[in-house]
Amino acid sequence: MQIWVDADATPKAIKDILFRVAEKRRVRACFVANRGMYLLQSPYLSQVVVEKGFDVADHYIAQRVGLGDLVVTSDIPLAALVIEAGGVAMSNHGELYTEENVRERLSVRDFMQDLRDSGVQTGGPRPFGEADKRSFANALDRLLTKCLQDEKLRSLGKQGD
Repeated sequence: MQIWVDADATPKAIKDILFRVAEKRRVRACFVANRGMYLLQSPYLSQVVVEKGFDVADHYIAQRVGLGDLVVTSDIPLAALVIEAGGVAMSNHGELYTEENVRERLSVRDFMQDLRDSGVQTGGPRPFGEADKRSFANALDRLLTKCLQDEKLRSLGKQGD
């Protein structure tokens, strides 16, 4: 399992949680962004700096995500690609994306874009707060516990073959 982070739009509080979790759980986390960032020295943390441009980081992640990998992103089209590739996608608020809710969110996103294109002021996302940070940390912990247990069971099954 690998964690991929769409780091351009990920709040610092979420990055800090991911730094700690990668170390504690010994899971690799790769932060992909169009500019460098400070990372703790760790064999579990890495970063990739991609060229500036529309969705460049998203495309980088989508081309590399593997079965069972986790991608942390608020980008709905990227989440759809991750799910299609057999990965798991989670928002910065700790919400897991599914085939069903991604389709719904893509429709809402397209509708909101049509409104903005026609001049309607739609506002932006709500501010990121402490409750969001807790929700993300709790959801991440539950997900990693399940994924790591599943990996352990799969490896035990292979040993018995």
